[in-house]
Amino acid sequence: QVQLVESGGGLVQAGGSLRLSCAGSGRNFSHYAMAWFRQTPGKDRDFVATIGWDGGHPYYADSVKGRFTISRDNAKNTLYLQMNSLKPEDTAVYRCASAPTVVAGYGFSQYELWGQGTQVTVSS
Repeated sequence: QVQLVESGGGLVQAGGSLRLSCAGSGRNFSHYAMAWFRQTPGKDRDFVATIGWDGGHPYYADSVKGRFTISRDNAKNTLYLQMNSLKPEDTAVYRCASAPTVVAGYGFSQYELWGQGTQVTVSS
């Protein structure tokens, strides 16, 4: 079964940090672009960051630029999101996704496989 499973979410105070992980299984994800999106109740998925198959071409939403870092370890088939200087408005369910291409952009329709998500809550 091909799947992505996120972990690392939790409750943190404003200004704190969290590191999210997304473990892939059932497929070698090292050939594909991957990304993080986030979603709040009643709203659609918002783009956070994307990274190319080889760790190149990182691209961030303006709202997280300079605070979040996307990375990947292809040997472990795992994607990461280091989140620093967290703000209450970062509160959301964070979902990872895989695209069928080596590089992808910020549109969620470009991604074909999605994890279920991990909750991140930032208190003020």
